[in-house]
Amino acid sequence: MTSPPYEIAYYHGVPGRGEHIRLILEEAGAPYNDLGALGWEKCGEYINAYLKGYGGNPPYFAMPMLKHGDLIINQTPNILLYLGSRLNLCGSAPDDLYRVNALALTALDGLSNEVHDCHHPIAIALYWEDQKEESMRRSKEWVKSRLPQHLDYWQRALKSASEGSHGPNPGPWLMGDTFTYADLCLDGTTFAFPKALAQAKESGKYKLLFQHYDAVKARPKIASYLASDKRQKYDWGVYRYYPENDVVAD
Repeated sequence: MTSPPYEIAYYHGVPGRGEHIRLILEEAGAPYNDLGALGWEKCGEYINAYLKGYGGNPPYFAMPMLKHGDLIINQTPNILLYLGSRLNLCGSAPDDLYRVNALALTALDGLSNEVHDCHHPIAIALYWEDQKEESMRRSKEWVKSRLPQHLDYWQRALKSASEGSHGPNPGPWLMGDTFTYADLCLDGTTFAFPKALAQAKESGKYKLLFQHYDAVKARPKIASYLASDKRQKYDWGVYRYYPENDVVAD
């Protein structure tokens, strides 16, 4: 029986948290429909219906959402877990699903949620301009203290994988020689804090991590997607760029 196409419910023009879902589907070569392509009005109609509860599914708090047949689910890591298990991107051993999920959760929390909070340190509902001073202070502290902790962790994780300490065999991915959806979750910070990431790269302390960035982008299907019109521009949403926040560690 042919599986129904996947459907991503996320607003048009906002890569945001929906981008991780697009990446896993592109990597797997799975057919999908992106409601954002319908434009704001039509896309909004579907999203509002799904958020209210549709077809026996519960109401959901926020996007992104994934529709697959009669099933509708939300929460980025939950969607990735669902897709990873169906698209052979969650490791090779039975328990790897949970290891990969832990890696993805760590990446999404530290490199997505924390970055977003730098832009909205007081309240999500307030514009950046309404909390600019606090945002700049938060960004400086994050780049100084939290970013090195995250980079150190991912460097250690990749070193462990390259030495065969975990995963089926040594390799360049987070699970050794087995590519998983967790490998698609490490990008995004480079857009919000390019100066800090350039400084980290120049330090030479995170070679495996930056090699990993480049290797993911060079995977044939990912490279094709990144070069296509389907790849939306990162200008607002979760990963925003404000020159005043683009700081480096002292």
